[in-house]
Amino acid sequence: MGDIPEAFGQETHDPRPTGKLIALLRWKHEHLRIVILGAILSFAIIIMFVSLLNPVAAKNISIVDNGMTSVIQTRTSDVQSVLEEQQIRVGPYDRLSLTTGELVEGSTIVIDRAKSVTVKADGKEAVKYTAADTVGQVIKELNLSLGSEDRISPSQNTPLTEGMKVVITRVRTEVDETSHAVAFEVVEQKNADLAEGKKKVVKTGQEGQVVLRTAKVYEDGKLVSEKLLEKTVSKPAVQQVVAIGTKKPEVKTLTYNGKPSASEASTVKLNGRSVKVKRMLSNVTLTAYSAGFASTGKSKGDEGFGVTSSGAIVQEGRTIAVDPRVIPIGWWVYIEGIGFRRAEDTGSAVKGKKIDVYYDSEKHADRFGMKKGYTVYVIGPVKPSSN
Repeated sequence: MGDIPEAFGQETHDPRPTGKLIALLRWKHEHLRIVILGAILSFAIIIMFVSLLNPVAAKNISIVDNGMTSVIQTRTSDVQSVLEEQQIRVGPYDRLSLTTGELVEGSTIVIDRAKSVTVKADGKEAVKYTAADTVGQVIKELNLSLGSEDRISPSQNTPLTEGMKVVITRVRTEVDETSHAVAFEVVEQKNADLAEGKKKVVKTGQEGQVVLRTAKVYEDGKLVSEKLLEKTVSKPAVQQVVAIGTKKPEVKTLTYNGKPSASEASTVKLNGRSVKVKRMLSNVTLTAYSAGFASTGKSKGDEGFGVTSSGAIVQEGRTIAVDPRVIPIGWWVYIEGIGFRRAEDTGSAVKGKKIDVYYDSEKHADRFGMKKGYTVYVIGPVKPSSN
């Protein structure tokens, strides 16, 4: 075979790389890590820059103020900033459900507004500002101790309202024991051996003793009620027995002998009184008269009208006309069925054992007529006293 021509040899391709290409590839490989880190850093810078330029995203939160709920949008993340942003003022006695922590979407802030409550206890009255919900809670806040009998108005579970007045009444019950004397009873017994009108203590009475247990209720130091719990007789009373005389006195029958005599005096029972009498006149006749014309021949306005022979003025219930030889003028007598009378007058028709009884009414004197068979006790110049 002959030699390959030189012209074909010049056009043949050499597949091996050149030196410049190899150098370029080597440079790219060595600086690729630096390029990647630079790209990441540039992206972070861009993100941070965008974040600084764009504000925080808004969130929805709820505010419950004294029971009224409102939903607001805010970009702040703490409670105080939200309150300032919404111009909501919280007083020193108001209560916040949240005070710290970061607010997130859907957070709720509850504000319980303080109420003015007047509390009266132990003699003092004060105004309290509180966010408590019930009467019992405000009592606890004030550290007021309650006794088992103390009364609270309104009751502890009552919801608080603005301006409410809470009153604590201190109640105390004390049980006292006291001893009291019991008077003895007086029992009267009739005694036929004892003179009528006389009394005699047969058995001396003695006082008893009774013990009372009493519950006394005090409200704020003042006694409001008492209740008897128990009554015990520690010493029984002893009755006093008194004998009452029923023995009738012996009455002497005194006959008229013409003159009164002290030696003839005897004690008799007249109208419930024990009276000493000079004598007793039996079978006496009684008549009646008045000061009028029919009895005396005088009328009102006439001289001596109503004047007795003794000079005394006639008086119904006292004056009688007698025979001075039988009953002395000025002496007192007792007429059975009539009573005590005084001999102050005389009369021409009044003789012996006859007595004319004075009455103011002339008609009554006429109706009286004549009555016989009366007993009269002659007493003396002094009227018996009630004793």
